[in-house]
Amino acid sequence: MDGIKYVVVTDKSIRLLVKNQYTSNVESGSTKAEIKHWVELLFGVKVIAMNSHRLPKKGRRMRPIMGHTMHYRR
Repeated sequence: MDGIKYVVVTDKSIRLLVKNQYTSNVESGSTKAEIKHWVELLFGVKVIAMNSHRLPKKGRRMRPIMGHTMHYRR
């Protein structure tokens, strides 16, 4: 279960909890089957459907070099 990094706490994710929908950030290389397995073990629920997407990288300037932050999956 070390693939789930942390649970996202925003206004929208709190509203989704009422509908039994959970939002969390996971490792970027994980598959939907792995995420489904982790959620079923962690929360003790049966996963019916799941959506996942990769968030875009954000630009970050480090003096003259333009870099980016690490991307992750939600």
